[in-house]
Amino acid sequence: MDLTVVAYIAYLVISVVLTVWVARTLSRNGRVFLADVLRGDEGLADAVNRLLVVGFYLVNFGFVALYLRQDATIDTVRYLFEGLSVKLGVVLLVLGVMHLGNVYVLNRIRRRGALDREQQPPVPPQGWTPPAARA
Repeated sequence: MDLTVVAYIAYLVISVVLTVWVARTLSRNGRVFLADVLRGDEGLADAVNRLLVVGFYLVNFGFVALYLRQDATIDTVRYLFEGLSVKLGVVLLVLGVMHLGNVYVLNRIRRRGALDREQQPPVPPQGWTPPAARA
C-alpha cells in the first residue's frame, strides 16, 4: 500500500476520533454552563447543547475532509509522520479556536443576562412615601 494512502487513513481516523472526543467532552462539561447561561432552563440547555454539538461536528468534519488532500508525495515514513503532524496540528488548532469561540459567545450571553437580572429590584415596591418637607 502506498504511504500516501496510509497517511490519509491515519489522518482521517485520528481526526475523527479527536473531534468526537472533544465534542463529547465539551457537551458533557458544558451542560452546566449552558444551564446557567439560560437561567436554569434545563430543557433548553439540553437542546442548545445538542445543536452546538451537531454544528461542531459539521464544521470540523467538513474542515477535516477539505484538508485531506496531500500535495507532496509521501515516500518515506519520516514524511508520513511530518505530514500527519502538520495536518493534525492544524485540526487541533481549529478545534481549540471553535471551543474558545463558543465559550466567548456563551460568556457574553451569560454576562448580559446577569446585567438584566441586576436591574430588576429583588422585591416589588411596598408602597409610596411622600417626600419630606423642606425646613
